[in-house]
Amino acid sequence: MSSNLSSPFKESGGIILEIAVFNIQSAIMAAQAGANRLELCENPFDGGTTPSYGTLKTVREKITIPVFPIIRPRGGDFLYVEEEFEVMKKDILLCKSLGFEGIVTGLLDADASVNVKRTSILTELAYPMEVTFHRAFDRAVNPLQALETVIDCGCQRILTSGQVPNAFDGKDLIKQLIQQADERIIIMPGSGVRSNNIAELATYTGAAELHSSARKNIASAMQFVQEKMQENLENIIVDISEIKDMMETLKNIAYRVNY
Repeated sequence: MSSNLSSPFKESGGIILEIAVFNIQSAIMAAQAGANRLELCENPFDGGTTPSYGTLKTVREKITIPVFPIIRPRGGDFLYVEEEFEVMKKDILLCKSLGFEGIVTGLLDADASVNVKRTSILTELAYPMEVTFHRAFDRAVNPLQALETVIDCGCQRILTSGQVPNAFDGKDLIKQLIQQADERIIIMPGSGVRSNNIAELATYTGAAELHSSARKNIASAMQFVQEKMQENLENIIVDISEIKDMMETLKNIAYRVNY
């Protein structure tokens, strides 16, 4: 299966900023702040899992920019049993029926190679939605070979931090992946991307799309908290100022490139 790239970068001459959001409030805020696309997840402390039907439906009704829900039935590794794979297929069909522009997923075999059969099945099932192979890629045993495999599976992009926790620290591998991809697939740096490093990361790697959660913690609005429960009731939400700063930085880079 061949990839069908439709990066808005090629159409607008700009650099795309995707924001990962973990609740409906953050999704609305990120869209209003100017994000180009959203990765929609739940359960940030698990690294993101598939949103509920209610979240998917509400986001689709309220947000007009492209939204890619993550298809990940649980946290932990990316080696799934057959029943979990069945869940992933059903969730993709749900996202397709709700009219989402794409989905985000990733599957590995026990030897840390990309699961070709299942990834290809999910990509075909998702069509015409785009498919981003997420940071399961950063756990793959051979990233350069994994790149070729993901391309062969028909995915449109790879989200990667360069196989280290922070994308800025992985910028050398990311640059190498972008060069090897040669526009056959979009390589999208993500993890630890913020306004203080996004310009250098984009310029150094040549990335046409970047990914950030732009997250911050906010205190609970509860007027009474049961201290004996010893709970942390902080919520994760997007930082609007951070998104706007990153968008402005990327616009400036695009302006310098085009003029």
